Amino acid sequence: MAERLAGKAVADAMKEELSQKVAAIKAKGITPKLGIIRVGARPDDLFYEGGAKKTCESIGMEYQVFEYPADIDQAAFEKAVIEVGANKAVNGILMFAPLPKQLDEKKIRSLIPVEKDVDCMTIGSAAKVYTDDPTGFPPCTPTACMDILKFYDIPLKGKKAVVLGRSQVVGKPVAMLLLRENATVTICHSRTDNLPAVCADADVLIAAVGRAKMVKANFVKPGQVVIDVGINEDPDNPGKYCGDVDYAEVEPIVAKITPVPGGVGSVTTVVLCKQTIQACEMQNGLA
Repeated sequence: MAERLAGKAVADAMKEELSQKVAAIKAKGITPKLGIIRVGARPDDLFYEGGAKKTCESIGMEYQVFEYPADIDQAAFEKAVIEVGANKAVNGILMFAPLPKQLDEKKIRSLIPVEKDVDCMTIGSAAKVYTDDPTGFPPCTPTACMDILKFYDIPLKGKKAVVLGRSQVVGKPVAMLLLRENATVTICHSRTDNLPAVCADADVLIAAVGRAKMVKANFVKPGQVVIDVGINEDPDNPGKYCGDVDYAEVEPIVAKITPVPGGVGSVTTVVLCKQTIQACEMQNGLA
């Protein structure tokens, strides 16, 4: 039976550390603040927003939700985003995407100040991540993967890490973060030849392809560590969620595995707060 890499233990330890950091910053007369920009009221956005607000409250951080109607036009929304970016009290900005079709998302993302871009929405932030600039914030989900690996003392130096998925949101940035830890990284995707064999060769497999239960027993091997980033509707259990990994098939084989739910997703909102606190420190000369 594999060791279950539960996200709650990671999140709880991070919250304790962040609470102390927020208290120290507050003692200097500054309170870190997250600005949440939301257009409309999509259920998944509201769910994530609720988790972010709860995490902020638990560590003593402030937050403010900037909510706009789903039919807002381009000019009005650009003005709104610029105003949030210029708000000196807001240290980090989370903007929910995708935006409604009438909005030019690429243009709007570019209006978020890089120093407040705590979920890597802008090209400027991505450039910092890919050039190992420590003042750039990687997306929260890949950072959560790394925090889980660190918490459970999983060695990466010299190890073979395979990333299944090449998205800008998870696959590519998590590959960069693994390289920073001196792992030997392979990025694969749906067109990779002998995909199961490539995945099974990994010491650490990060599944971030967005396909329910795609990773089967032939994708893994004994001794392997599996980080499942996927969150999909479970085709076998309507109304429930599953990862990109077929947990029932894979768990008896590998050494360690994250569950879904209760794994990577449990850590992402804490990462969002952590990066907002780091932004606050940098903006106020405390870093």
